[in-house]
Amino acid sequence: MSRIPFENIPENLMNCMMQTEKYIKSLNIIDESFMEVLRYRVSVINQCAYCIDMHFKEAVAASESELRIYSSSVWKETTYYTESEQALLEWAESVTLLNDTSEQRQQSFTNLSKHFSQDDISNLTLSIMQINSWNRLAKSFGFEAGTYQVGQH
Repeated sequence: MSRIPFENIPENLMNCMMQTEKYIKSLNIIDESFMEVLRYRVSVINQCAYCIDMHFKEAVAASESELRIYSSSVWKETTYYTESEQALLEWAESVTLLNDTSEQRQQSFTNLSKHFSQDDISNLTLSIMQINSWNRLAKSFGFEAGTYQVGQH
């Protein structure tokens, strides 16, 4: 049951969130299909059922394989993510969980720096922060999982 339905989120808050989405989409740092995997992974970490449903469907629609989507939680045990994707998944976990040591975070950053510029890392971090924000809105407001249609938001 929704506490605050999506359509009832205050307009200024939605404008702010959507401006950030527009900026992130304009960057084109990584493929949209993998961006959806990244969003899916962060949503799994945060246990946001609505966002898990949304980003699984959006990733499939963006031609990502179901195997790579649902395996994102165990990416360390697979061989089908590129080194840059692995580094980004590691960074997303670090930024989302915030429970690693400074040495672990430095190693994650070093790994990511092999594949992305500082500007790219800054913008990818914003992307991770953004899905964390959406997860918190969806969970707090009680968005109903399972009803999302591709392209709905």
